Amino acid sequence: MRTNVREWLAEMRQRFRENPVRAPLYVVYTWYLVIWYAVTSRMSLGTNVYERDWDVLLILDACRIDTLREVADEYEFIDDVETMWSVGSQSDEWMANTFTEEYRSEIEKTHYVTGNGHASQLFERHNLPPKNNTTPLDVSRWNLEDLSTFDAVDMVWQDHHDETYGVALPRSMTDHAIQASRDNNPDRLMVHYMQPHRPYIGHAIREGRPPTELEQEGYEQLEAGEADRDVVYDMYRETLRFVLDDIEELLENLDAETVAITADHGESFGACGAYGHPEGFPYPIVKKVPWVETTATDEHSREPDVESSQTDQIDVEEHLEDLGYR
Repeated sequence: MRTNVREWLAEMRQRFRENPVRAPLYVVYTWYLVIWYAVTSRMSLGTNVYERDWDVLLILDACRIDTLREVADEYEFIDDVETMWSVGSQSDEWMANTFTEEYRSEIEKTHYVTGNGHASQLFERHNLPPKNNTTPLDVSRWNLEDLSTFDAVDMVWQDHHDETYGVALPRSMTDHAIQASRDNNPDRLMVHYMQPHRPYIGHAIREGRPPTELEQEGYEQLEAGEADRDVVYDMYRETLRFVLDDIEELLENLDAETVAITADHGESFGACGAYGHPEGFPYPIVKKVPWVETTATDEHSREPDVESSQTDQIDVEEHLEDLGYR
């Protein structure tokens, strides 16, 4: 058991000074997280993706079930959008409950391509949940596997973090996935795209411009009452289309009998008074995720370019800050 009482008390005092109305709710929430992680670090609540049958798994970060269904008719590879309960409501929680000792034999067969810096936080820095909240106690007991357990790992976010858009773009992820499939031919290929997670860059990319402040901050401005939900949601949906367009091309450039498309978690947009995807949040709009199955055939219509124009790898804190994590 680890204690953080002094740090927790200091943060609670600060919160009471800043917002005496909401601060008591946050106190309750931090104690709730103590219990939540005490339980879920020992017995995850949800379906681990390794319990499902797939050769290639494509993860759409923060993809809602209803939004994927809204655009499904636009893509031939999306037939039926099924659902399942995720093992996390935030990326690091999902990873900590997915890559566990129980599934070591499957992880050993997995080539992991990720645009999500939480992977570095967990595997390299051992920064386990809780992530964004200070709790008075930590009685969790995680069974996270080492990074060396994977067949291969591509941390795409490190050297393909687009400075204009503040994220690893779908094209970089797809190129690495194609190369991994053709060169390594792993038993399992897992590709973690960062879209439709904020920044909501779909419109900006298509219009060839940098993202606006609203597109960068997304639901934060919505929560502050400074933006209209329909406007922000449209940005989110267009960002989903943006990543699905690239996935459509990916499916023509690798061979796989079963390709599954899912998410690590959803996005709340004000549901149950929440914005974003709070950790330990079992509300269905965030904790339930889509599950789509299709196939892929390599038609060699695209040659991957995995060379980076970055002179230095981005720091993980800077990368996560661009995604809205403070």
